[in-house]
Amino acid sequence: MSVFPRKFLQPAAIAVALFFVYFSVLLKLANDWWHDENYSHGLLIPFVIGFILWQERKRFGEANRAPWIWIGAGGIAASLFLLWAGIAGAELFVQRVSLVLMLVSVVTYFFGARVMQLLAIPLFLFLLSIPIPQIIFNRVAFPLQLFASRCAVAAMWWMNIPVLRQGNVIEMMPRGASEPKRLAVVEACSGIRSLMTLITLAVIYAYFTKPRTGRPGSNDQDDQKKTTGRTIFSSITFWRSVVLILSAVPIAILTNAVRVSGTGVLAHYYGTRVADGFFHSFSGWVVYIAAALLLFATAWIFDRLVPFIRKIFGAGLPPAWTGSNPTLNQVRVE
Repeated sequence: MSVFPRKFLQPAAIAVALFFVYFSVLLKLANDWWHDENYSHGLLIPFVIGFILWQERKRFGEANRAPWIWIGAGGIAASLFLLWAGIAGAELFVQRVSLVLMLVSVVTYFFGARVMQLLAIPLFLFLLSIPIPQIIFNRVAFPLQLFASRCAVAAMWWMNIPVLRQGNVIEMMPRGASEPKRLAVVEACSGIRSLMTLITLAVIYAYFTKPRTGRPGSNDQDDQKKTTGRTIFSSITFWRSVVLILSAVPIAILTNAVRVSGTGVLAHYYGTRVADGFFHSFSGWVVYIAAALLLFATAWIFDRLVPFIRKIFGAGLPPAWTGSNPTLNQVRVE
């Protein structure tokens, strides 16, 4: 008897081939995860993806395999072209997007849309861990820096603290100081780091706390077929995930603004040294934990509102929300 199950030979051979083609891309990506603090959460993504794949291994084995050969082949060709273009133009982002497209195309080519649907969340998590081009990063980070500095100035004016803002630089007179000091809301304080991490956390949390579907004794594979297509976009799970992911954006931005505002106020009373060193790092962790708790609270509120939405708008809601669909009549919101 073979030690390695025969059904795993094809996926293993595909994985080895892709690793060989994209070895340098993966190596540079891992290096960015290790050295770039904005994407350090990427170091955990392979472990999260591995856990998801292991947890869903039974569903992968039972999934209906209907290869989409032509669509998959077209995607593979497009992926190789993107890889060539990214290498020729020294553009890492294009090379990494090529890898994601290649994974989607290979799965579609060999296994079909159903297996691709099961892999959607792991692939989306991998996509979120890819550093965006620096020009786009700066376009997002600088407005966040200005917003955080405006919030800090507003908080300080509200507390009758004299302050002057020039762009993302705050000029103030600490108590007892003989000359004004400057606080710069730099890129690291823009909140974009916590924004990316919190969106990733929202996807992971939404996946592992999604409502359960199905009926006792029912064929899970048949139920899955019946709940694809239009039902996906009218289900509680889908909209719960959308709400969590979208709510991560304002939560990350506002909590970072509170952090910068608090730093500015404390700098007036205790000097600008509170903006550096231990306090700066500690406040970052505290604010991120607060943001994560707000995200969990959003999910809790959504779960508690679903029964009321059913009672008030039950007649006009899709079957997946009202429970009238026989395949979803025991949706349990945890």
